[in-house]
Amino acid sequence: MKPNLTFSISNGEPQFLEKSRHEYTNKDKKKANLDNVAIDILYKTLDKNMFSKIKTCTTAKEIWEKLIQSCEGNDETKENKLMVAQQKYESIKMKDGESMAEFDERFSAVVIELTSFRKEYSNRELALKVMRALPREWDVKTMAMRESKDLNKLELHDLFANLKA
Repeated sequence: MKPNLTFSISNGEPQFLEKSRHEYTNKDKKKANLDNVAIDILYKTLDKNMFSKIKTCTTAKEIWEKLIQSCEGNDETKENKLMVAQQKYESIKMKDGESMAEFDERFSAVVIELTSFRKEYSNRELALKVMRALPREWDVKTMAMRESKDLNKLELHDLFANLKA
């Protein structure tokens, strides 16, 4: 961009025009090349559905902002997704016939989803939640773990490894 000298400065800010290619400095050429590389990478990684949403964008920054808007949504959408994830977390229980590995995978997916919304729980909170989500047959094992382990230091993967054993 270059300042537009034919217009007077209104409201204290200069107006800008786009430079023609022959006016580019070396620095401008490098920036344009990096933008083209970024656009190329984004084009190659998107499926047809997502590509159709961003094909009118002219810069990598525009593409990225459109992708964020499409995938994450606005603040209200993010809040709704967080509430749904929290409800999943609060209501999770081990199902009849479900193996510990399957429950581990399902519980971890909910925790990862919450983490993506910047909602994190301490090791202790996670361990206690897992123990409460187990069927009554596990009460003896979970009681022993509560007394013998420091739940503040017990990582989720170690808890599930102990329960699987």
